[in-house]
Amino acid sequence: MSVPQVVMVIDMQHGVFATPRFDREGRTARINALMAGAEQVIIIQHAEAGGLEEDSPGFALLPALNVPENALRVTKTACDAFWNTPLEALLRERNIEAFVACGCASDYCVDATIKQAASRGFRVTIAADAHTTANRTAATAPVLIDHYNEVWANLTVPGNPLRVLSTGTILAAWQAN
Repeated sequence: MSVPQVVMVIDMQHGVFATPRFDREGRTARINALMAGAEQVIIIQHAEAGGLEEDSPGFALLPALNVPENALRVTKTACDAFWNTPLEALLRERNIEAFVACGCASDYCVDATIKQAASRGFRVTIAADAHTTANRTAATAPVLIDHYNEVWANLTVPGNPLRVLSTGTILAAWQAN
């Protein structure tokens, strides 16, 4: 199994985590493991008024993240990291055709970004245990995470299915390459 050694980390920021998120420490540890094993890391950060302004404390990444110096960075203003950003051009310039997605929030920014990526022809693997969200009115965070893992694994994108794998499986595939 070939798994791209590129990881896209979505919205792991102070301001995003002002709302409690499920398994913050565990998800952060698995994201760190993915970043440590990746050939390329892409950091996506959300910017908007109300505590996520660029260069504000809320915009900053969680201090527990071990981001490599050569990480590529993209700032977005919508849930979809491709909307009005240079992300697609950045990926195409570097011949990145596939990546592993992780981060926050499973039901908003992670979901919107991976669906857009697949629609644009990028091959996406989701780290099933390295994305998180908050409890919502209709469902708890663990239920939402399981739900989205199932949706992504069964999403119909002819010729470009999404893959949902554990961090351990992804890391083992990288080590086997």
